[in-house]
Amino acid sequence: MINRRILLKSRPTGIPGEHNFEQDEIPAAPPGMGELFVETLYISIDPAMRSWIAQTSGYTAGVALGAVMRAGGIARVLSSRAEGFAPGDLVQGRTGWQSHPTLLGRQTQKLDLSLGSLEDWMGPLGTSALTAYFGLRDIAALKPGETLLVSAAAGGVGQIAAQIGLIDACHVVGIAGGPEKCAFLRDTLGLHAAIDYKAENDLTAAIRRACPEGLDVYFDNVGGPTLDAALANLRDDARVAICGRISQTVAAEPYGIRNLGGMGARRIALRNFLVFDYHDRYNEARAWLAARIREGKLHQKLHILDGLDTAPMALGMLFKGENTGKLIVKAGG
Repeated sequence: MINRRILLKSRPTGIPGEHNFEQDEIPAAPPGMGELFVETLYISIDPAMRSWIAQTSGYTAGVALGAVMRAGGIARVLSSRAEGFAPGDLVQGRTGWQSHPTLLGRQTQKLDLSLGSLEDWMGPLGTSALTAYFGLRDIAALKPGETLLVSAAAGGVGQIAAQIGLIDACHVVGIAGGPEKCAFLRDTLGLHAAIDYKAENDLTAAIRRACPEGLDVYFDNVGGPTLDAALANLRDDARVAICGRISQTVAAEPYGIRNLGGMGARRIALRNFLVFDYHDRYNEARAWLAARIREGKLHQKLHILDGLDTAPMALGMLFKGENTGKLIVKAGG
């Protein structure tokens, strides 16, 4: 059997795209002891990928030139030499951009389909949803009745963060790019207001109009000027959860935050986090998320591209803001 792979060809400057990758085919590797041979079904496309292929990779080791592009995904086990796994099992793991990888069983999780469907495991039970859960529960300590602002609110993490705020009876405002995404936030997800940052000359003023009494919590997915505008609208004792900085990942020049100076006297907490730090509590989060899915209170719009070949294009789409919802590639099945 052949393993189709997409390899990192060059490090991007700015927005990554198809020119930064190349494809090859090699014989698929049979599983060794403790390993699984799988067929990749879905691949997650995430903002962190841009840092993995940068010259300086950030919080984790980067992808080497000529190596398979790193990615998490869902796969079907074809053969197993790992205890607890059998052919036909559906699993979640680091599949990479390849059709038939061999994975370590100890780094792979069998999916519990009693919690949700295969698509749920890519969306509202996936890593993006866990990021939103721990960001609001542990980092921001969101309380009922507070005012929550979420940037990139139509994206994979943002959708879940905004809905958790609604479930917690908060006043929730989302920031997104374009009227279609803002309509989705208001009309489909039920947010109290949506700000189209592309249509605003003064984002600070736009946030103030939507949240005239200020923000208790800001869930930041983008960094840069949007973070600065949110900082200018914080109330005393506000909390800021720094989840991502997608606007700065491809920026030619880093944006210097200007509104930090007024934070000290107002007892404002600003903290970044990584979802992987909460690995031992994933079951707790998924149990809560699954219950909300069953109640019809939590949904996730998936933006699905068909075929492994579309993965490089999908990564570029993510940084152009061309997706609405959690962006994934359907690689097989």
